[in-house]
Amino acid sequence: MSKNALITGATSGIGKATAIRFAKEGINLIICGRRKDRLEELQKELSSLVKVEILCFDVRDKEAVKKNLTKLPASFLTIDVLINNAGNAYGLDSFESGDMEDWDAMIDINVKGLLYVSNAVVQHMMNQKSGHVINIGSTAAKTVYKKGNVYCASKHSIDALTKGMRIDLKEHGIKVGIVHPGLTQTEFSEVRFHGDAKTAAKVYEDVVSLNPEDLADIIHFVVTRPYHVNISDL
Repeated sequence: MSKNALITGATSGIGKATAIRFAKEGINLIICGRRKDRLEELQKELSSLVKVEILCFDVRDKEAVKKNLTKLPASFLTIDVLINNAGNAYGLDSFESGDMEDWDAMIDINVKGLLYVSNAVVQHMMNQKSGHVINIGSTAAKTVYKKGNVYCASKHSIDALTKGMRIDLKEHGIKVGIVHPGLTQTEFSEVRFHGDAKTAAKVYEDVVSLNPEDLADIIHFVVTRPYHVNISDL
């Protein structure tokens, strides 16, 4: 029987690459994001391989999260895998000159958004007494770099939340793990610099970075381990 996976932030980068990899492996998809046109394009691309349902919402909006995750079709009432990929960095400022709107955006998306989606999906997983949650962290969850203050704090929070979720959800048969990418060439830097593509491009100069497909391979490996194997931190 095919598995069902829900992926947030599936309109670009790691989320999109993971959706494509999962589809090639026969995993049915619920792809989530804020850009409906991109979701529809990806649905069209992958529907010949697997069943694909799209949910267009902002993870920061807890009411929208609840509403969307309670209207899934019968074929997706079982969710075997959750990939909490939605997340962003905004700004690269020293703490004393940081933009509080950027701070709010990072905390609301990276931390609160993950909480809202996870709580809603875990209800499905508890009913079936099985499931696998993978949070996408960052190497910024393990260290702090210059001008990374609040972004690093948000990723440290996800790292701690993952550990707490793993402890609490084990008794319900749900596995929880986290994958921490290093520098990966996506739209991430362009978002961080508020659409300044020239500045974003400099991030990847003179560096052979990871690409989204590299992470998709790793995520697929993690979620296809036997049930008794849980890769908790990678």
